[in-house]
Amino acid sequence: MSSGGMGMDIRLPMGLMFLIIGVIIAGYGVSTTGDAMYTEHSLGININIDWGVVLVLFGLWMLMLVWRASGKKT
Repeated sequence: MSSGGMGMDIRLPMGLMFLIIGVIIAGYGVSTTGDAMYTEHSLGININIDWGVVLVLFGLWMLMLVWRASGKKT
């Protein structure tokens, strides 16, 4: 079977997934700020906020790549 047309860009669902999970994790980190249980094992750093932001940035980067690729179609 040959694929005649272009399928959906895999970066779109990946970007949305990372963006949504990153927002959830960062939001959880913000809501638990000041709770020693979440920072005592990580040198006083709220890991949830940091990794949530990393996931959001990665998701936005993927979505930006999809947006740039959609403008190059002829």
